Amino acid sequence: MDHILYWNSIALEANRRDFSNVPGTDKPSPEQGGPTLSSRALAIVHLAMYDAHAGVIGGAALPRYLTLPANPTPAFTAGEKPSAAAAAVAAAAHGCLSALYPRQKAYFDASHQGAGLSGTAIARGHAFGLAVAQATLKDRKDDPNASDNGYAASMHRGAHRADPANPTQGYHAPFYGARSKLFAVTARHELDSPSTLMATEHDNALKQVRGKGIMPKLIGTLPTTYSKRSVDESLVGVYWAYDGARELGTPPRFYNQIVREIAMSKNNSVNDNARLFAFVNVAMGDAGILAWDQKYIHDFWRPVQGIREHDLTMGPAAPTPPLNHIFNNDCDPDWLPLGAPSSNSSDKNFTPPFPAYPSGHATFGAAAFHTVRLFYGVLPGNHVADTVFTGPIVSDEQNGITRDNTGAIRPRHVRTFKDGLWQMIEENGFSRVWLGVHWSFDAFALNTTTGKPDPLRNIGGVPLGLKIAEDIFAAGIGKAPKKSTVGPRS
Repeated sequence: MDHILYWNSIALEANRRDFSNVPGTDKPSPEQGGPTLSSRALAIVHLAMYDAHAGVIGGAALPRYLTLPANPTPAFTAGEKPSAAAAAVAAAAHGCLSALYPRQKAYFDASHQGAGLSGTAIARGHAFGLAVAQATLKDRKDDPNASDNGYAASMHRGAHRADPANPTQGYHAPFYGARSKLFAVTARHELDSPSTLMATEHDNALKQVRGKGIMPKLIGTLPTTYSKRSVDESLVGVYWAYDGARELGTPPRFYNQIVREIAMSKNNSVNDNARLFAFVNVAMGDAGILAWDQKYIHDFWRPVQGIREHDLTMGPAAPTPPLNHIFNNDCDPDWLPLGAPSSNSSDKNFTPPFPAYPSGHATFGAAAFHTVRLFYGVLPGNHVADTVFTGPIVSDEQNGITRDNTGAIRPRHVRTFKDGLWQMIEENGFSRVWLGVHWSFDAFALNTTTGKPDPLRNIGGVPLGLKIAEDIFAAGIGKAPKKSTVGPRS
């Protein structure tokens, strides 16, 4: 049994379970809530798993992320190493998961018992893995939480405010990005402001999301000149969602599910999987930090506010209009989006509780999938179709089990990607427009001639995710993540 894949599945199940009792006032909140803390948790667990495995197996091909001067790596014979590595990874994963998700400790205990550990070096492997877990958790002990205590939303035009359809939702992780140290990048990558886009680009993005992201019952209110959402676009929007829904969890879980399929299709060795899942989850850990840093720096409103308040007479900061003011018909004061789906719940669909720019989905997806592309030999700077993996992939949002918020079971959908992981990067970014919760430039600027995504412009989550992936992979010389020296912004 591949112990990396085994404990990766336990970590993903922990994410799913963590979000399975959220709705309702009598249910506890997630212990690692939102995309920020859930990506952090997966990064911590997979770093500990990698270091535990690498510490036992040894060799220049598996450089360590952390050193343990007070707990030197015990010596293992060649015959002992496989079972000792499995025991070390089990102890590292169990220790980190139990600390991050204490309500699920009984599940982790049962998973440890079911791991099938055997061999003469189990005890020594376990002791080493536990020391790795403790060191990894200690290294991240000063990370901030996702609280919005002390945060006050701006009333300025264009700034993010709460979803008008969910006005008590609060603000997720306004200080997380600025106050977190990084996992493996060598710099705090930043994006150009969306204000640098041409006025026509803003107008096109507004018309696109107003038409294609609208709530179904409001489609009849659209001007006839607006393009409407196709069936496939509706499908894509829900397929990639994972918006902290019951029984599903957050986007990093889905991206890991896809990476698992890739790893198995490639017949990876255990060493390969230790490296691959560490790279992918550390990239997403840093994506969560840097995307949220940029979100609250740029503080850009979501379509639900931008469309409802597009005319200058709308919103809390509206000036007194001149007497000859003509109302802008691209403004719709009653517009609402299809929304992030509240799957397996009767709750309303919603707009996520943090600023739009850049898209977290786009940043996570680009960081994860481009890391996989680099791992399998795609060169840095390559932004075109690939053949690394084309599917098929079934999303838990559309697996024949998950229900929409009316109680209807969504049919199972098998999706393939003829242009490989690059298609996933683009489709994942566009998916948020079809739900009406993001502008297209939250993922990437569009080429003004071809209308296709332009990853070379420093706009949106896709360019940010690509930078994160290439930075981490280069710093680790393609072997494994190297510990970052980049601290908090403030």
